Amino acid sequence: MNLPEDPMMLFSVVNMKLRDQYSSLDELCQQEDIDKDELIAKLATVGFEYSEENNKFW
Repeated sequence: MNLPEDPMMLFSVVNMKLRDQYSSLDELCQQEDIDKDELIAKLATVGFEYSEENNKFW
């Protein structure tokens, strides 16, 4: 999957996919061949954290 470089766009795309297609961040990363640690780190640079309970970044 080709993810946006802009962290705000990335935030939007990832949360949309988590809401509409995937039940967890692990599932999203596995199915889309995304490095989970890199994704979490990139979104953390702009203050977002993943909530497993809510299945979204905020």
